Amino acid sequence: MISLFSVFFRFDGILLLGAGLPLTEIAQPTGSGSVADAIFTTNNVWMMVATALVFIMHLGFACVEAGFTQAKNTVNILFKNTLTPVLGIVTYAMIGFALMYPGLFNGFLGFNKESWHLIWLNSGAADTSAGYADGGYTFWTDFLYQAMFAATAATIVSGAVAERIKLSAYLTFTLVYVAIVYPIIGSWKWGGGFLDELGFVDFAGSTIVHSVGGWGALVGIWLLGPRIGKYNNGKTSEIAGSSVPLATIGVFLLWLGWFGFNGGSVLSADPGTVSLVLVTTTMGACGGAIGGHFTSMAAMKRIDFGMVLNGVLAGLVGVTAGADIITPLAAFFIGGVAGILVVFSVILLDKLKLDDCVGAVSVHLTCGVWGTLATGIFGEGASFIAQLYGVLACGAAATIGAFVIFYILKVTVGLRVDPHLEKHGLDSEEHGIRGYTILLEK
Repeated sequence: MISLFSVFFRFDGILLLGAGLPLTEIAQPTGSGSVADAIFTTNNVWMMVATALVFIMHLGFACVEAGFTQAKNTVNILFKNTLTPVLGIVTYAMIGFALMYPGLFNGFLGFNKESWHLIWLNSGAADTSAGYADGGYTFWTDFLYQAMFAATAATIVSGAVAERIKLSAYLTFTLVYVAIVYPIIGSWKWGGGFLDELGFVDFAGSTIVHSVGGWGALVGIWLLGPRIGKYNNGKTSEIAGSSVPLATIGVFLLWLGWFGFNGGSVLSADPGTVSLVLVTTTMGACGGAIGGHFTSMAAMKRIDFGMVLNGVLAGLVGVTAGADIITPLAAFFIGGVAGILVVFSVILLDKLKLDDCVGAVSVHLTCGVWGTLATGIFGEGASFIAQLYGVLACGAAATIGAFVIFYILKVTVGLRVDPHLEKHGLDSEEHGIRGYTILLEK
């Protein structure tokens, strides 16, 4: 058994980190128990740790959404955020992964039948590991890591449409969006499609994950309409959330998860690249918080803590596209601009009477687009024209896909709950329990 200690410090008398070489260049295979085996184990373990970090982001999304929405809908919020990764992972396993990576095993007509077979019907490890990803990690690790990303795209939509969407409509949207829309768009870059050939850069998904989710959220809030009482007589009314501490916990969980979201996207444990990515990720978050704070003070004439929290997330989304090819200084600037943009985006949506409960569109769409374009400006080797083309192509596909799904649901089963349910709260009316043991308004 190869210990992680021997992998990181010394293996068969070779000082790995002391040599100052990247893990991929240290040695060639020398047989059983070789340095190459140690590198493979280290890479795979790091990928699994990153998968766990991305998974915990779903708890972060649940906390943010529950904290920023009303107490009377808490159970409904938590129910959606629990079922989203459950349905997202299963759906991605059934259809999404095979659509997103059609060329891994010479897939037919854009659907990889062999990868589907491996996911569902193979209990062995040998034929899913040997030679996969140039020996970097196992097939199982790759699938599970990518499945966490897929479910994240759907979770983004959940917060925007909260407190008035039918549970059945939301879950149906999640199934179709994760099964078809997200993987097809993802295949254009990560599956070796035309955007990849064009030179489009999206390291960990500012566009492919975040803005794809953001476009779906924007279409959803447009077709749903605002919550009752949000806009009256031309004025925007504040609908207080249930728990600022819970929302804060959620943001820090998301920040923690982003180390796996971006760090795992290196697809190896190469210390130089992973370290850089973690630094640029952190600097983006810090820049976003600062940008959100000062912009909200200037624009709203108050110290708005919610904008600081959304600024953190905005900065994280902004640096995700180019975290491996930008400097820490550029990351801080990109995050800072994202923090500024998220404030003005929230203000603009309210002027347009587009009710986004948690600022999901502003964080993930607005800042996802900005971060992708900024990579074309600050990213080493990236092309602004290619970045713009990718933003437009992915945005058009995501918008059309989301509109078709939501509109079909609207004219069939309906999107919105009855006004009575919305007024009295979805917890008591639909779930029969409350998230908090407090007296809610009748």
